[in-house]
Amino acid sequence: MDKIWNEMYEAAKKVLNGRRISEYVTCGEVSAAILSGSGKIYTGVCIDTCSTLGICAERNAIFNMITNGEQEIAKVLCILPDGSNGAPCGACRELMVQLMPGRYQNIEIMLDLSAGRTVKLGDITPEWWIK
Repeated sequence: MDKIWNEMYEAAKKVLNGRRISEYVTCGEVSAAILSGSGKIYTGVCIDTCSTLGICAERNAIFNMITNGEQEIAKVLCILPDGSNGAPCGACRELMVQLMPGRYQNIEIMLDLSAGRTVKLGDITPEWWIK
């Protein structure tokens, strides 16, 4: 397994900090790291609100990457509240597809760091409306 996955895990772990911001907003229960096409790691945390205005950690990390002038995603890793990893939700997948139409299929996603199990976005997002 590439050592970059461990670097991404450590970067995401640094921002993992579940907390209540107000009676309506919690954040940080899930964190994510995105490896951009240039090799830089960007992080984000989930922000949950009572009115669906929140955002997933993966999209937050992607928006951080875009804010810093990049738009190509190579790898995605998230840390769930129990410390495990998982696949992005449909909204996160949709954003990645729209950012990289024709190239999203090769984005690598870490499903289980301890087992070194990864999957390509194209394999878990088949027959998407954008080819």
